Amino acid sequence: MENIALDKLRYPIGKFERPEPITGENVQEWIQVLEDLPGKLHNLVKNLSEEQLDTPYRQDGWTVRQVVHHIADSHHHSYTRFKWSLTEESPLIKAYQEKDWADLFDTKTAPIELSLDYLKALHAKMVFLLRGLSNDDLQKSYRHPEDGSTVTVEENIGKYAWHSRHHYAHIEGLLKRNGWL
Repeated sequence: MENIALDKLRYPIGKFERPEPITGENVQEWIQVLEDLPGKLHNLVKNLSEEQLDTPYRQDGWTVRQVVHHIADSHHHSYTRFKWSLTEESPLIKAYQEKDWADLFDTKTAPIELSLDYLKALHAKMVFLLRGLSNDDLQKSYRHPEDGSTVTVEENIGKYAWHSRHHYAHIEGLLKRNGWL
């Protein structure tokens, strides 16, 4: 029973499931999620105290502050992956150690406004790019070095829409459980 509860805290919206096939409607919905994230996230965390920001969303999990900074770091990588996929022939990307990045002093201590402001600009650029892609562009891909998988641009859009919802739900769940929302 404890594992089920922990899984629900770790994956409050479930794990990413790639629809088969990915439709134009899926892509447009996912792009909308990416467009909406910066404002929604800002509104969710803007009134939190320093103590609340430094509260883990679950036992042994990242703090709210770390989650906000992680989203910015991860989505930065995603934007670069889109660009590589669109300009190179199925490039092998460079993975990054997200857990190690989350343990760096800036992720643990920097004001969240740095990442919130960055996400606003990054997502504006990302959404502008994604809305202009052709069907052929959506089929371009990159290769992941850790598992050798090939990820299409359209699938990556879905993964990062899921990633947006996933971490938003982590923070929102904590706020609800603690009566902060």
